[in-house]
Amino acid sequence: MIALANNKLVKLIFFGNYFYGLCAIGLSLEATLQQRLPLNGFLYYVFIFLAVIVFYSKAYLITETSENSINQRSAWYLRNSSKIKMSLAFFLALLVIMTLIFVINNQEAFIKLGFSEYFLISIFPIVSTMYYGINYKSLAKYNLRNVGWLKPFIIGFSWAGLVTLYPRLFYCLDHEIPYTFTLISGLLFLKNFMYITVLCIMFDIKDYAMDYNQKLKTFVVNVGLRKTIFFIIIPLSLLGLFSFLVYAFIQHFSFFKILLNTIPFICIITVAYSLHNRRSILYYLIIIDGLMLLKAMCGINAMIFF
Repeated sequence: MIALANNKLVKLIFFGNYFYGLCAIGLSLEATLQQRLPLNGFLYYVFIFLAVIVFYSKAYLITETSENSINQRSAWYLRNSSKIKMSLAFFLALLVIMTLIFVINNQEAFIKLGFSEYFLISIFPIVSTMYYGINYKSLAKYNLRNVGWLKPFIIGFSWAGLVTLYPRLFYCLDHEIPYTFTLISGLLFLKNFMYITVLCIMFDIKDYAMDYNQKLKTFVVNVGLRKTIFFIIIPLSLLGLFSFLVYAFIQHFSFFKILLNTIPFICIITVAYSLHNRRSILYYLIIIDGLMLLKAMCGINAMIFF
């Protein structure tokens, strides 16, 4: 881990949020296959990859560069802020162009959309923006990031929408097919919501000292590490697993397909125990966030090979 921490490419991938982009693609592919839907075109996955990078890079340029540079990620953002801003501007321009092309090519489909579809398209960007994006003093009270216990649920909600509902929604838009929210979509949304929420709670363990000093009432600050693991992380993991098992039962999954999809939930509980000891930020980014990619790989392989 020490060697990785000093590797410039590793820092670029993880601190530059490219790994988050890969996780978004992987989880989107998994959810699409589990809903037994056709995959979106290549450009859709390029779009969400860039969107995730832009969102987190913009957020961390605001939050990380204003904090203590002893933090590895903060120090990296301070050293590379000009390069990050240049790449951010480039990626943002690409996103705007891709969005305009998509809207123009599908303007009739957008005209036919109802309130529920527009609500689903807008709710996740709005919630995620309220978490990171409101940084003006006059609007500070609306910054959901300041509500410690709510933090992981906001992030889990936004990610679950991005990787579970968006692939189906935008496929329907691109092919002018009516969108319908199904029980299967709901169960998979709940599974991803709980899974990513748990990862976020585990990440709050890293920030315990800072959150405590800032009086930010995260779960770890409120109830302590042991209770967070046993009474929050494990129950939420089991809830996510239960929603998957209900979905698997409805879909008549084979034993090996269920087993493969269970592995990430077992791993997330196992990793939680390792957090009793102090870990570097790269440990959290590689190991804990890596559980997102592990979940995606297990789900994709289960759907393809079993």
